[in-house]
Amino acid sequence: MATFQAIAATGQAILGMLADACPKPEFAGARFELYQVNNFRSPMQEGISLYLYRVSIGGARRKLPPTVGPNGERYRPAIPLDLHYMISAWAQTAVKQQRLLGWAIRTLEDLPIFPTTLLNHYGPETEIFRLGETVELIFDQMTLQDMNNLWSSTRVHPPLSVNYVARMVGIESIIEPIEGLPVQARVIEAEQVVSR
Repeated sequence: MATFQAIAATGQAILGMLADACPKPEFAGARFELYQVNNFRSPMQEGISLYLYRVSIGGARRKLPPTVGPNGERYRPAIPLDLHYMISAWAQTAVKQQRLLGWAIRTLEDLPIFPTTLLNHYGPETEIFRLGETVELIFDQMTLQDMNNLWSSTRVHPPLSVNYVARMVGIESIIEPIEGLPVQARVIEAEQVVSR
């Protein structure tokens, strides 16, 4: 399972992969940035923004076994997270904005499972995800409540956007589980009952 930096590393991997795959002749000025709410008030001129609007517990596998470290140490179970992203296209014309979003969707659908090498490639730290770990990226719908919360807080007109979920981003613990000592022997004593 991954370290606590996995949330940031997943977003950086999505943007980094899109930036590397970008067809430069058509979208030469495109930028690829992580956004917070206030970035929507003064957005970029052209490019793709990635906004993490919700983090939830992955429901598929909530009860995971303890994690075993490289030297055999046991740690508390990892927490599986689902990261909900809004991917927005920005451009000066509607045609270019739609073309940019169409290209981004196609590129993300071509690589729905991010391998360890890609997840660890774009962050400043290495070895955030262990060998063999993957993150699945699937197309999703933003709930009406999430959409209302987002746009009422930014007070801007919604950009051309799609939503994705990065599923089962496991964040491991560094705390060893508290376990009792193994049972060595069982002692059963019987007493005689005397009637009076």
